[in-house]
Amino acid sequence: MSGFDSGDIRRLVVKVGSSLLIGADGAVDVDWLAGLADDIAGLVSRERQVLVVSSGAIALGSAVLGINKRRARLEDLQAAAAAGQVRLAQAWQSALDAHGIITAQVLLTPGDTEDRRRFLNARATLERLLARGVVPVVNENDTVATEEIRYGDNDRLAARVAQLVMADGLLLLSDVDGLYSADPGTDAEARHIPVVRGISEETLAMAGETRSDIGSGGMRTKVLAARIATHAGCTTVVASGKVCRPITKLDAGARCTLFRPEGSPAAARKQWLAGALSVAGRLHVDDGAVRALREGRSLLPVGVVGADGEFRRGDVVSVHAADGREVARGLAEYGRDEAEAIAGCRSEDIEARLGYRGSPVVLHRDDMVVFDNDG
Repeated sequence: MSGFDSGDIRRLVVKVGSSLLIGADGAVDVDWLAGLADDIAGLVSRERQVLVVSSGAIALGSAVLGINKRRARLEDLQAAAAAGQVRLAQAWQSALDAHGIITAQVLLTPGDTEDRRRFLNARATLERLLARGVVPVVNENDTVATEEIRYGDNDRLAARVAQLVMADGLLLLSDVDGLYSADPGTDAEARHIPVVRGISEETLAMAGETRSDIGSGGMRTKVLAARIATHAGCTTVVASGKVCRPITKLDAGARCTLFRPEGSPAAARKQWLAGALSVAGRLHVDDGAVRALREGRSLLPVGVVGADGEFRRGDVVSVHAADGREVARGLAEYGRDEAEAIAGCRSEDIEARLGYRGSPVVLHRDDMVVFDNDG
């Protein structure tokens, strides 16, 4: 058995590589994509949330524009991405529309997941799409990326997306059925690794540097992505996508490599917040807010009595009770000036105070760690 059961996953990110999606003729393999769409529809029907990270735009655009990817300059690849993104989005929309599922294209750059303010904006968009039953199809924004800042492979992007939305499952579909002790294409003694607990340098060495003809990644990039995702509390699976309906095959026990996470997504984020060394400012709250935080609620503006420091939206701030004790720490939904302006007001009155309709909370419970009574 594979050890993977999609029924155990509440929110799944599925990464699809170019070598699986694009046929030998340079066009989308519509039959394969239809099978994966069947699998996704099955998950959605069971009230699972699915996000797709899809490669293929550059490969599709290169075929259309007659660009040789291996000898192309960066601006040629960006032009190919621009032409290919249209076709890639159309392919996914057509495949999922057959099941009555709405899709949305989301293009990200590294800064959208590394910068805390843009992180919050990107996550808010994805969360709203998921809440409406949409399947977001994410890709790196290759039309504006440069050689210095590009992700370089969509495996890492998929891991960052899983981290972004606190997914509890990441499925990296590959042209092989998991991690081996050596390259199975050249070593007959290569041993399949079914489960990995903790990714070491030895694990990375086993991954090697194998590459496919169409895609830009290899097994090493998938293991590095698994390290990002498992640190964020996300179960990660590397499995073969070179079959019809790969998720169905996995549920039936198809071979794969399962990378076990370190705790839950929520616990991983809270651990990071608790250890954050750079705290940009303070929020002072009343006793009612302290009680609400200890009950697992978000921090509402009505409980805020003041703010110190120079912080902006997305910065880490500490929360202090009336006696000065630090009771929580989290990512600010508002900068200092805005936080002071809405301090003490009800959430429905925020628009009147600020002139626009902002977040109803000052700190969201998913982006906050609450400390024990000893502070």
